Amino acid sequence: MKLGDISYMNPWWEGKEDYHVRRWKEQKIRWMPEWVKKLSLEPFSLNFVLGPRQVGKTTGIKLLIHELLKEKEPESVLYINAEILPDYHELSKVLREFERLKEKAGIKTGYIFLDEASSLEGWWRGVKPLVDAGVLERDIVTITGSSSLKVKRDIELFPGRKGNGKTLEIMPLSFSEYARVMGLRNPELHRERTIELFEEYLKTGGFPASINGLPMDDLLGAYIGEFVRFGKSLEIARETFSAIIRSAPSATSFRALAAMTSGYSYKVIQNYIEFFGELYLLNIAHLKQGNQILYRREKKFFFRDPLLARLFSLWSGAELREDALYEWIVQEHLYRRFGEVYYYRNGYEVDAIAGGMRIEIKAGKAHRRYPKNVKVLEKDEVPFFLLTLHEK
Repeated sequence: MKLGDISYMNPWWEGKEDYHVRRWKEQKIRWMPEWVKKLSLEPFSLNFVLGPRQVGKTTGIKLLIHELLKEKEPESVLYINAEILPDYHELSKVLREFERLKEKAGIKTGYIFLDEASSLEGWWRGVKPLVDAGVLERDIVTITGSSSLKVKRDIELFPGRKGNGKTLEIMPLSFSEYARVMGLRNPELHRERTIELFEEYLKTGGFPASINGLPMDDLLGAYIGEFVRFGKSLEIARETFSAIIRSAPSATSFRALAAMTSGYSYKVIQNYIEFFGELYLLNIAHLKQGNQILYRREKKFFFRDPLLARLFSLWSGAELREDALYEWIVQEHLYRRFGEVYYYRNGYEVDAIAGGMRIEIKAGKAHRRYPKNVKVLEKDEVPFFLLTLHEK
């Protein structure tokens, strides 16, 4: 494979506008992702951008390229979608040809973007030897991927070789980010508008396409494609999601979930749940009592975006409960803010604890009395709590 074979991915070489940039401009609701500004553009940099499918990683990269082209030569920018490469040997060939082109054109710094690297087995073998040999020492290389464990494992193969590079994890918009994109200011002065926006957020989640009203069959299809590509059974995946959703919002165990399937072992269910975590679909809140985290006890599994919860509820045929959806959203937002989230149970249960906060979500649940150090959120208080949380 030669550079000429992927010129269609780099339309700026021929003075044409990129397809993703054009589509972004056509969207009614659009924004420049904040994470783009956090990438290092100082040579040498090896950046990693991780996050779920269709969260906007490719569009963000293309918007960055659009900005770069205002000052840089078109031939200094190379974009490769790793999904079209047969193996890492071809990746290495393309990168070396790009370096020769740069040298011939007198270009000092190159901007290389390798998109969806996790889809190319051993992609790092096409990059690491060039980094080690100093071939890319004047370049900025940015790698994106949709499987956190796979790419994180590969990142560890570059110890001390990232230069000025950054590693970023990109998630669908939080409610605070969503509200800002939708133009909400001073939410306390516009309570009805805030609640209306939150109701919309419950439906669309934080994915750019769904926010713009596009059907999300493509998102579900992308995930199902990932299941198949990694050799997972769609039937086991479907039953696992169904068991999780039907159990929610109660804490449960891998064994209990397995008992709700048609006979799969708890180890199989655990394997699938860990896999879903790698794809940024699910996360886990472990039981915490005092300073002790009880990893072997029942767990609370939560979806990482409300749209994902809705999609996999429909796909699995399990009814999505409102109290579960509200609890998951709060747990996810706490996790993003503090990098961890747990739950508490000892005579009474607290849905989420993180950063010294103890939160109980009362959306569709029976009421009871809680200690003073537990913040109890009524349904209409949830969006305002999420907005305040972001500001801390």
